[in-house]
Amino acid sequence: MPSRDKKWWIALATVVLGSFVVLLYMGMRIDHSKPPVPTSVVAADGTQLISEGEIMDGQRVWQSIGGQQVGSIWGHGAYVAPDWTADWLHRESTFLLDGYARADGAKDHASLDTEKQAALQARLKKAMRTNTYDARTGTVTLAPGRAEAYKANSAHYADIFTHGHEQYAIAKGAVKDHEAMQKMNAFFWWSAWAASTDRPDGSESYTANWPHEPLVDNVPTTTNVLWSIVSFILLLGGIAGMVWYHNMSDEDEVTDEAPANDPLLGYQATPSQKATLKYFFVVGGLFVLQIAMGILSAHYGVEGGALYGIPIDRILPYPVVRTWHTQLGILWIATAWLATGLYVAPAVGGREPRLQKLGVNVLFWALILVVLGSMAGEWLSIRGSLGYGTELSWWLGTTGMEYLDLARAWQIGLFIGLFLWFFLMARGMWPALGRAKAAGHVEPTDQAPLQSGSQRTLVAMLLMSCLAIASFFGAAFGMGHDTHLSVTEYWRWWVVHLWVEGFFEVFATVVIAFLFSRLRLVRPAVAATATISSTTIFLFGGIIGTGHHLYFSGSDSVVMALSAAFSALEVVPLALIGFEAIRNLRILKVSEWVAGYKWAIYFFVSVSFWNMLGAGVFGFLINPPISLFYVQGLNLTPLHAHTALFGVYGMLGIGLMLFCVRSLMPGREWNERWIKWGFWGMNGGLLAMSLLSLLPLGLAQAWASISVGTWWARSSDFLYTPTLTVLRWMRTPGDILFALGALSIGLFMVGLLTGHSYRDHAPLHRAGSVEAQQDEEGVGA
Repeated sequence: MPSRDKKWWIALATVVLGSFVVLLYMGMRIDHSKPPVPTSVVAADGTQLISEGEIMDGQRVWQSIGGQQVGSIWGHGAYVAPDWTADWLHRESTFLLDGYARADGAKDHASLDTEKQAALQARLKKAMRTNTYDARTGTVTLAPGRAEAYKANSAHYADIFTHGHEQYAIAKGAVKDHEAMQKMNAFFWWSAWAASTDRPDGSESYTANWPHEPLVDNVPTTTNVLWSIVSFILLLGGIAGMVWYHNMSDEDEVTDEAPANDPLLGYQATPSQKATLKYFFVVGGLFVLQIAMGILSAHYGVEGGALYGIPIDRILPYPVVRTWHTQLGILWIATAWLATGLYVAPAVGGREPRLQKLGVNVLFWALILVVLGSMAGEWLSIRGSLGYGTELSWWLGTTGMEYLDLARAWQIGLFIGLFLWFFLMARGMWPALGRAKAAGHVEPTDQAPLQSGSQRTLVAMLLMSCLAIASFFGAAFGMGHDTHLSVTEYWRWWVVHLWVEGFFEVFATVVIAFLFSRLRLVRPAVAATATISSTTIFLFGGIIGTGHHLYFSGSDSVVMALSAAFSALEVVPLALIGFEAIRNLRILKVSEWVAGYKWAIYFFVSVSFWNMLGAGVFGFLINPPISLFYVQGLNLTPLHAHTALFGVYGMLGIGLMLFCVRSLMPGREWNERWIKWGFWGMNGGLLAMSLLSLLPLGLAQAWASISVGTWWARSSDFLYTPTLTVLRWMRTPGDILFALGALSIGLFMVGLLTGHSYRDHAPLHRAGSVEAQQDEEGVGA
């Protein structure tokens, strides 16, 4: 192994081990600093309002009906209904102020002059921010008037979830059980209490004063402002360092000695590789279904109970549609990448392991079972058919946690499937490590076409990324049916951030390096070093940067400081992402036969663009603590989520899919019309929905949040003003264009079977390298 690679391996090991030590330390601090869950809440006269266990029971009820897909708590969740924390806090505050005013003989608080209003607000602040939690008895005693406010808010929310609320996209009968509703009210109250009551040892709430609510002096903390400034400085310094590092490197990764013909021409795919083809067709189906659910969920924002007058919420309530939309996005992207890995493994190892094809087929049907089973369970749970907050809803319905909505049984199934995938990957690639160790380097053979040059580093990196993908989904088991919300969020973001946004990116980087190396379009030794170095740099900020999701979920100032600093560094590598796009475009000009892979490479180029815009610009727009304090839970968050998750990982999944399908069918000329429309339709549609709707809508909400409060930015009174209604409708052009692009890709995949995606119109089973493939593999099934 070259000495430079050894140095990077040491650096990578240091970064990963050190970062996870810090991340675990942050988890310990969150567990220590999380808001307590009272065993009892009593009024000033001793009347009990909430009894032991009701708050946690309420959290379970909330999760079973969709949880974070029905509005949000502490800013995490859906955006159509209110943030229940901010909404409860504001309603309770105004109820108390009006009560104080009426006791003084006034009509309400708004009718008083400025001086009297200030006096009553000071009284309110004392009542709301004074921490009356008794750790010895586990009891919270409410100040006078707060018991009446609790009852008024409880009646208001019971009416919403019982009779429905069109502007919140909450269907009639969302919660049919009165006792379950009362428990969920207790949970809503607790989330607002934790957000407005000072910690025993400080002058800030358990959620670092989030949400912004001037009535109770919920404003940014000193830590928030200081570390936001530090994060900007670190970002600028980090970008300067990356520019210097890039200029110091004088090795060109793109080769100038490309072969005259496609090296995969005439390559005979193995049985297990042929078996992966059906994965890609399922990817297309899940992709189209996810887009359909996305269009429906967006439409619920403007017509909360119907689709152009058709009351579809009776069958598909908004929480079901949004759950499927977010979950399918993860599942189809993951399926595309798993299939890519299964295709690559035998071509790297040089042999078809015994029963590899059987393993690939078993994994395929296991994934189908998880997808369909989880979707059915979520539909039943959200409609109340599995009970409210029951063990059955937890195991077979939904966890109610965004992006991790899979119920526990389906999580276990997916976890087992991922390790089966790792096993298939490892046994397929393991021979290449032995050959590389013995010979010092490996060269491509007919049996191992994807090994070439100094590839030991790439093989090891690929195996490590596969193990990380399988292992880190296990973080989902850190949250249980009765786990505190702060701890649940901590482990949820381990999966969402590290699994989806971290190790999948490492996996994709390595796979692309493999494919380009095998086609002899990049220099293997340089590609190997570039892969391990970029992984090290990315994970340096990415692992600890997970904490930027946890600023206001019960963490303390130390967690905020570490998270803000490393989250800024997470953006640094994206500053030079344009060089990656330039490299990919240069590859297209290396040789004429590379044009066969043109659209796969174009999708890789679009990944670079969205990495820069979605993950970089839109990500840093919301990541600093001072920014997130005002915009958490507003439409700037889905702006980042859509452009980073789909723009990067979705486009990458499609690019990998096209690359593998092209490799399985070398020498056949594609009819590129459908891919061309698909590429420009999806990229243009994503850009349109971002710039015409999500960005201006998010900025308008940010203005409302800064000037008035978080509750106002999420309220139906604000969101249904004429201007914002138009902005929400402006998603329609982008959604339609995007959907047409996705449909075009789907039609292209179907055309591979019928022959209409080839210029000679020959159907798939006549292709030389995959002859009789449908008979052998049952692709039709």
